[in-house]
Amino acid sequence: MKKRLSAVFFALFLFIASAVPVSAAGDLPRLVDDADLLSDSEEAALQNQLDEISERQRVDIVVVTVNSLEGMSAMEYADDFYDYYGYGFGNTRDGILLLICMEERDWYISTCGYGITAVTDAGLEYMSEAFLSDLSDGNYAAAFTVFAELCDDFIRQADAGTPYDVANLPREPFGVFSNLLIALGIGFVISLIATGIMKSKLKTVYSQSAADNYSIEGSFQLTKERDLFLYKHVERTEKPKDNDSGSSGGSSTHTSSSGTTHGGGGGKF
Repeated sequence: MKKRLSAVFFALFLFIASAVPVSAAGDLPRLVDDADLLSDSEEAALQNQLDEISERQRVDIVVVTVNSLEGMSAMEYADDFYDYYGYGFGNTRDGILLLICMEERDWYISTCGYGITAVTDAGLEYMSEAFLSDLSDGNYAAAFTVFAELCDDFIRQADAGTPYDVANLPREPFGVFSNLLIALGIGFVISLIATGIMKSKLKTVYSQSAADNYSIEGSFQLTKERDLFLYKHVERTEKPKDNDSGSSGGSSTHTSSSGTTHGGGGGKF
């Protein structure tokens, strides 16, 4: 009888939570580290960061870690956690939630309201590529910090009227490849200076107008000659791409168990 009453009260709580949207600015924490991935100091720093961005942008930025999905998919768990606990600003429940599940090694970003506008499908892929390496390496605090910073940037870009999407994703920061190119460029300049110095010391050697001028007279006799076709030039024109190939951008959406519209996506780490 006691278990039955508990189930009834829990169902009533879910109904009330889904019917009356509230902001996480109340008693709801924007960081729920049930998997205990962060130290106390990391939790405090991330919580402050999430609160500051959320209150300033009026869009809830939430990070949730769990050990198990309890038989649900990552999408279902993330959407339901967001809906039934009442996250999101305003009537449109504006927010972005990152879910991490350690048992299944799943990650999922659930967007709602203005979060769907700010984080398009292409933007979500860009965002995940930025934090997945830290997530896979166990650098959880770093991964969550990158997620929060990108949410802030994506919301600011959406406010400007042009959300990050297929045609205007953020520029990639200088990485290892860029640094390698810079190093090669510096090495090339140094090599030019070195060869220039060596060339200036060759006082007895002068360039000749023909190749046979470099050989000793009578030491070389040409007995046969022929022309060989060594190179060809081919022009290729790219075939126009189908405009219906799915690269038009925007955010794909779905309906959660509470009837709320969500965007988002996820994968493994």
